[in-house]
Amino acid sequence: MAEKSATSVSGVVEAVSSGRLGGRVKELRRERGMTLEGLAGRSGVSRAMISKLERGEKNPTLVVAARLAEGLGVTLSRLAGAEERREVVVVPRERRMVMRDPETGFERQLLSPAFAGQGVEFVRNVVPEGGTSGEFPAHRRGVQEHIVVEKGDLGATLGGEEYRLREGDALYFEADVPHRFDNVGAGECSYYLVINSAGAR
Repeated sequence: MAEKSATSVSGVVEAVSSGRLGGRVKELRRERGMTLEGLAGRSGVSRAMISKLERGEKNPTLVVAARLAEGLGVTLSRLAGAEERREVVVVPRERRMVMRDPETGFERQLLSPAFAGQGVEFVRNVVPEGGTSGEFPAHRRGVQEHIVVEKGDLGATLGGEEYRLREGDALYFEADVPHRFDNVGAGECSYYLVINSAGAR
């Protein structure tokens, strides 16, 4: 978390020190149909200072940049032109992305936010009694999967090798092999799965 924040601030500092921030201020101000006086009133930064910034004659401090961002209704990262990332995302239970196989009853619940290019997925899978996930194809080399059994007994078949996990057991494997998960006990079986594809190649 701290590293991400440091990166965001670094982007702002770079933009400020290079004099590029003035162009962003001018662009965003005009997009919003604001005059120099209007932005000065909203940000608490003087009209003269904003004018000098936009002409590249002066570099603001981070405090001034933050005030301008507030006045423009954007984050510091956006003001600097950096891509904004949310630090906290709540996924309510009722809004989970749920996929259910009508034939087997296997259910996949996505617990993590569906960010493009995120590289990590956090999933809860539910296998009915006597059911199976079906065989998943091999992932690209470098993809890793981590499993923790929440309830029941789980059979894992990884590239032809079979493993049996009980409640509370954990499993890690390189997912570049075909893999399947079966409920091998009585009652419903559920397990948590983390898929890490950040190192895929």
